[in-house]
Formats: sequence, C-alpha cells, structure tokens
Amino acid sequence: MKKPSLKAPKLTAPALKKPEFAVGALAGGSRTGRSLLAGAAVLGVVFGIAELRPPVAPTAAGTAGGAVTAQVERTSVVCPQPLHGVTGSTAFTAYTPLGGSATGGAAALNDVTPQTAGAAPAAAPAAGASADAPATGAEARLPLTKAGVPATGAALNGDLAPGAAAVATGALAPGFAVSQTTTVTDPQSIGLSGVTCAASGTSFWFAGASTVPGRVDYVSLVNADAGPAVVDLKLYGPKGPIDNDAANGIAIAPGTSDALRLSSVAPGVDDLVVQVRVRSGRVGAGLHAVDAGKAADWLQPSVPPASGVVIPGLPADATGARLVVGAPGEDDADLKVQVSGKNGWFTPAGHETVHVKAGMVEAVDLGVVTRGEVGAIRLTPSDPAHPTPVIAGVRVDRAKNGKSDAAWLSGAAPIGARASIADNRGGNQSQLLLTSTGEEEGKVRVTTSAGSGGGTPATKEMSVPAGATVALDVPDPAGLNGVFGVTLETVSGGPVVAARMLTIPVKDVPMFTIQEFADDHSTVRLPHTQGDPGVLLDR
Repeated sequence: MKKPSLKAPKLTAPALKKPEFAVGALAGGSRTGRSLLAGAAVLGVVFGIAELRPPVAPTAAGTAGGAVTAQVERTSVVCPQPLHGVTGSTAFTAYTPLGGSATGGAAALNDVTPQTAGAAPAAAPAAGASADAPATGAEARLPLTKAGVPATGAALNGDLAPGAAAVATGALAPGFAVSQTTTVTDPQSIGLSGVTCAASGTSFWFAGASTVPGRVDYVSLVNADAGPAVVDLKLYGPKGPIDNDAANGIAIAPGTSDALRLSSVAPGVDDLVVQVRVRSGRVGAGLHAVDAGKAADWLQPSVPPASGVVIPGLPADATGARLVVGAPGEDDADLKVQVSGKNGWFTPAGHETVHVKAGMVEAVDLGVVTRGEVGAIRLTPSDPAHPTPVIAGVRVDRAKNGKSDAAWLSGAAPIGARASIADNRGGNQSQLLLTSTGEEEGKVRVTTSAGSGGGTPATKEMSVPAGATVALDVPDPAGLNGVFGVTLETVSGGPVVAARMLTIPVKDVPMFTIQEFADDHSTVRLPHTQGDPGVLLDR
C-alpha cells in the first residue's frame, strides 16, 4: 500500500553533542621561546605538571575522586511539520532562561532543507564563527540573540510547511526551549495546537490516536541530521498489535519531513497507542490529531513504558476526560486509578481500577473526573509485586456554548532542577497546573521572563501539598509586550510534575492546548579525571 506523505524543503541540524571543551594552542614568541614552550608542553603531557586550559570547576559536591557539573555548550531540538492547512497560522517561540555562566554563542531556528550530495551547507557559518554555529540574522527563520528574552516568528505558510530545526550554542544553549503554536479557524479542523520541540531520538510513544471516521491523525517525521533515517511505526489497538507492511521501513532522507496519515495503515481503529521506532539514524517525531469540527492538537509524547504513570494537566473546567492505557509488553496490567485534587489523591468512584491485556489498549471514559478542580491522574500496579510497564494518555475536552476543543495529555516525568516553556501569553491566558507526587510538600520557583517586545521579569515561589494539585494563573511580567517564557525550578520536596495550559478563545471557541514541563538538562555530570604519566611509560 502506498504511504501518503507531505514532502517539504528541509535543513540539516548537526547531531546533538555532549559538551565539548577545546584545548587552546600555543602561538607567537621567538624560535627559542617556542622551543622552550614546546618542551614545557611535552613535560606537561608526560608528567601532568602543566595545563593548557583550566579544568571545569567542580561543584560543591565534587571531590577529588568524584564528578563535576558542567553546563551544556550546544543544544538542538526539532519541531514537527505545522500541519496548519491553508487557513491556519503557526508561531515559533524560542527562549533561553537566565542563569548560565557561559558567554558568546548563537541560537536560531530554520526550516529543514534537503541535503544534496557534495553541496555546501545551506547556511554556512560566517568567517570566524564556530563550525557548528547555527545560521543567524537574515539567513534564519527565527534568531534568538539574548538569554532571558524570547523571540517569536511565523512558520512558512501553506499546507506543505516543513519541519524545523533549532540549534543554540554557548550562553544560549543551557535550557534552550522552542514552542510551536498553531491556530486553525477552518470549521473542520478548528482548534489550538501546541507542542514543545524536542531533541531528535530513536523512540517515541503516543497514547490516544484514532482512525475512526471524523478523525484525521498524522505522524510527523523530521530528519534534521546529515544522514538518512529508517523508521517503523508500531501500533497497538483494543484487539492487540496492528501489523501492516506500510508502517515499516519508512525512509526519511537527510533534511526532509514526512507526514503519514495513520488511517492508511490502520483504518477504523479508535484508542491507539503508537510507537515511533527508528531503525537507523535519528528523527524528531510528533503526532497530530484532528477530530472534525470538535478539536485539534498534538498528542504529547509520553515517557517510556513504566509500571507507574502520572499524567498532569487536567483543567478545572474539563467537560470530559478519556483515559487510554496500553500494555505493549507480554504481560497483562492491573492498575489502580487515582486522581490528585486540592486535598491529595482520591479514587474516582466507579473507576477504581483498569485491566489491560498484554499487547492491547484499554480506554475508559472518566467523565467530569476533576469535580470542578484542577487535577492529575496516577496509575500504579494494583499488586506492587507484579508491575507491568504501560503507556497512558488522557484526552480532555472543554466545551462552551456548543463549541469545543480538546488537548491530549501524556505520562510525564518530574520537572527536575529546571524546566521552561517558551510561548506564554498575557491576560491570564497561561495557567500552571502543578502536582506534588511524593510524600512531602513540593516547593517550586516560578520565573516569568521579559516579553519578546519588552517587560520586567518576575519570580514567585509556590508550595504544592503532598499528593495535591494546585493552579496558578501566571502573572504577567510588568510592562509586558509580546509573548514571554515561564521557567520552573524545584526548590525543595516533591517531586513535582507540571503542565502549562494556554487558552486563546477564537470565534467563541474555547481553544486551548496543554504541554508538560520537562527537565531541560542544562547541566551534565562529568567524571573527575587527572593526569597519569604512567600511561605513557614503557613498562
């Protein structure tokens, strides 16, 4: 069966690297001086008595035999194809929070473009720039020039807009975040779609896809690397795994985007769990859903299969919630269902447990499970002695005056040390939903950045009782002009999982989208090393 796809022009983004620490070079001086310096360098290599570049300073926790913490020097993310048709519009927003110690660097987002054998890079760095620096200025679709101040710009118009790749280096790399937000007013695909662009990878999970009449779901695959990628789609439904040769061996050329309509490989199936598995290379992956005339949004990518799952972000005014759980392994899953409210975890009446057969998917309509409060859902093994890895997601609907929109939530990890979402709007259009999943209260620091067109950053600390979910209408930065970034930091306790709901009513439709926060991994732990001249001696 032929696989329909949307092809688009594309750009290459270099592969994500671990922090690199260059060694400086010796230069200048007389011949004698250079000889002495060369001799000193040799002695330094052999006996470890000289350093050409100071080592990374250890943290307070570092010891002579321990590890050190260093900031990342390069971050790259990939954004899926906007899929906004001919009536929609998509905005990119890039943001790096303040707090880094590095200097210099650059950041920019560009459309992916096809790679031609032997051709020069589409946007080579300027003279004197780093070889892996992103294209900036007029060459970039969206450059970011300053930490602490987001930049925003429009995606390519039309229904064949390509995916995008964003790269940040130097001081703009730690915590670099990019949001993609699409507004569509066409009656058949009306809705607000939002997604946080993520790093290329080899495995992605999504829960809640569908190919029943009225649903139009696409898997977006973006190869921003210089080498080809081959992808398999693994689908699980209520009757078990779905095998179709058309879902296997999907070739994604360097610098290209592809969109595969799920109904071409699994027609007429509701409540799907989809795994994007990369056989070779790497891709960025997303799954976009349109429920004709009712809703549109991206399914948020889930954490990998686990025996316990927490799904944050249920709004207080949700008019419906549908839980979709898959057990992709070889064992059945028996799970206890709990909901987090303002006073802690409780068991929803009539939905105390869910049983999922091995390799299958189970769906449960929870109704107005939040009882008019914000909340989160937690799934844990009914018998802790028999844990089974599962994937879970929730579709939440909001309806008003006969019009509606929906968002698809997923299993999330704690926010960790720090996490940011780039695209937030003023006038109480951005709301945080925070859940403390541990046995103690969690305390979180919330920082709103300056606006893309001006404003003053603000910081607020917030406590979240153990097991409870609380909401915070994000306060606008003073003098806000434009969009702004929101950064969360764990101060104590927890752990805390969090989501951000963005609401933009259009034509009386209660449009909204929800994204989970994820640790930005702006620092890495490096092993402690020291010179050992013995490795150079002939024993």
